[in-house]
Amino acid sequence: MNFPAPVLPLLSARGLTKRYNGRGGCTDVDIDIYPGEVLCIVGESGSGKSTLLNALALRTPSDDGALTYRTAEHEVLDLITLPMPRRRVLARTDWGFVHQNARDGLRLGVSAGANIGEPLMANGARHYGKLRNIASDWMSQVELDAARIDELPSAFSGGMQQRLQIARNLVTNPRLIFMDEPTAGLDVSVQARLLDLLRTLTGRLHLAALIITHDIGVARLLAHRLMVMKDGRVVESGLTDQVLDDPQHPYTQTLVASVLPV
Repeated sequence: MNFPAPVLPLLSARGLTKRYNGRGGCTDVDIDIYPGEVLCIVGESGSGKSTLLNALALRTPSDDGALTYRTAEHEVLDLITLPMPRRRVLARTDWGFVHQNARDGLRLGVSAGANIGEPLMANGARHYGKLRNIASDWMSQVELDAARIDELPSAFSGGMQQRLQIARNLVTNPRLIFMDEPTAGLDVSVQARLLDLLRTLTGRLHLAALIITHDIGVARLLAHRLMVMKDGRVVESGLTDQVLDDPQHPYTQTLVASVLPV
């Protein structure tokens, strides 16, 4: 009798620690992110969630712990010791990173189409016509008017810039995307539209996503699993509905009660 192969995590961390001047940051974090899974890390400002995101995405060096990534070829990479050239390849092929402020993730001096096409060019694409067609298609996929392909990012609203940044990240077909408060700073109606788009794209593309947010409503809508951080440590984790409907840790209970009627 044949049994299905177990689903193995894409990204795994054990005891991951990053300190600033001996304190703060994140401490002794264990985490697994699986293919096609949306994992949200929630916590108030100063909880350590941004530090953890940047350590996992190799944007800041960790001080201690293990961090591995499983490639599409089933090679397990030790990310802590991975040479910088290999890290760069990983970041522009398998991974994406969506900044809280879309302007930090866009090239403001080039057109919307060029912003989407540039990651493909970095991976060797050179056919202008094909690049333009792909950029136009991705603008449509993130609900931007493809007729505006030659306009600069500054001509778009904040919500549109965030969707453009998402297209720039997804055009290379990454397996894992990191998102830093992707809806922060947007008004409620724009947030709702962006969240609906993210839920559609992650599901359709079978994309693994790690999202940090202070907004439990975002986690409720998007996440399969939830981790709660306080003072640099994970205090509770589990399936999203389980954690939000029956929080066990006093901090999680306070967090949920502050935004969700009980």
